[in-house]
Amino acid sequence: MQHRLATVFIVVTLLIDGIGVGLIFPVMPDLIREVTGRALADAAIWGGVLATGYALMQFFFGPLVGNLSDRFGRKPVLISALLVLCVDYLIMAVAGTIWLLLIGRLVAGMTAATHSTASAYMADISAPEDRERNFGLVNAAIGIGFALGPVIGGMLAGIDTRAPFYAAAILAGANAIFGILVMPESLPKTKRRKFTLARVNPFAAFRAIGSLRGVAPLLVVFGLYEVAFFVYPAIWAFYGQELFGFDARMIGFTLFAFGLAMGVAQAFMIGPLTKLLGGYRVAIAAMVVDIVAFALFGFTTSVVVVWILTVSTGIASIAMPAVQAILSRATPEDQQGEMQGVLGAIAALATIVSPLVMTEIFAIFSRDTAPIYLPGAPFLLSCVLTIICVALLMSWRRGVGANLR
Repeated sequence: MQHRLATVFIVVTLLIDGIGVGLIFPVMPDLIREVTGRALADAAIWGGVLATGYALMQFFFGPLVGNLSDRFGRKPVLISALLVLCVDYLIMAVAGTIWLLLIGRLVAGMTAATHSTASAYMADISAPEDRERNFGLVNAAIGIGFALGPVIGGMLAGIDTRAPFYAAAILAGANAIFGILVMPESLPKTKRRKFTLARVNPFAAFRAIGSLRGVAPLLVVFGLYEVAFFVYPAIWAFYGQELFGFDARMIGFTLFAFGLAMGVAQAFMIGPLTKLLGGYRVAIAAMVVDIVAFALFGFTTSVVVVWILTVSTGIASIAMPAVQAILSRATPEDQQGEMQGVLGAIAALATIVSPLVMTEIFAIFSRDTAPIYLPGAPFLLSCVLTIICVALLMSWRRGVGANLR
């Protein structure tokens, strides 16, 4: 019963967190243009800078947060992350310059521990055979929150471009209070690991986790897939506005379809599919769907096709919890926080690279001076990266993964 209540709390936490993040996506192009006075293509580049600054801080501080949660428990780290998110949204709500927006994102990135700590919490309370299902619930909560957030944000944007940020701050703050009151600690003191400064270094943490049997190639797959999949938050609002004339409300609706498909698939499909086929086959099949969708996104000019692909790629997101669960099973109990911190750092590294690359490619191929007008070009890069992920997974399977389902 206690584990069920803990699972409910984590799901609610990430649902609210996903709503808070999704709220701001539809208004980012207009907000950046408002504070910079630049055109859409240049605003997209600034959007990449903001995302990369956030991710850079997350990369360097992710292992620190993971090790702190292994030493002091998940609850204090998770609550601290939510409080920082609350402050971050308030800073963005009042920011009048692009530099203040950037500072807000840097500060938030330093303690962006919500997802990695929640995943470590879920690993603490899950039997090994249940981890695909429970990691699916974690990602489903984020997906459903992400689905609801843009719709609400798009509606609030009709009132004021700053309104979504105030709403996100309220949600994050309320959730922190909720966690303080009801969240049980999942990591008993007998399983806590000594905190050492040597392992705070992200590269040292990579070495510690990467030395585990069969883990290193999966970490590479995880990172490349994160780079490819981050094409959505990096350019979706700009892509939709440029190619189809989507306003904030329509961007919100398309993201709602994506997040809802992602949430439903990860809540209800990942568990039965992995029991039937195994995590490896689920990951491969989902990535193949992504490859086809990315290729079509690169060239389509049809709104109907965009809607179909949006739902398809939301469903294909089940690849990530499948890979994540395989990695978790290969990790000792007293290193689960460190593993999730490393995955958070890898995701951050991917989001350092992806926004800069994806937004720059978008800008090059959507300007009036573009050599070829192709706003979907970033999706073609994501297609190539996902093909590499499939090849690496197949190679891993023939080696150390041969005895795994």
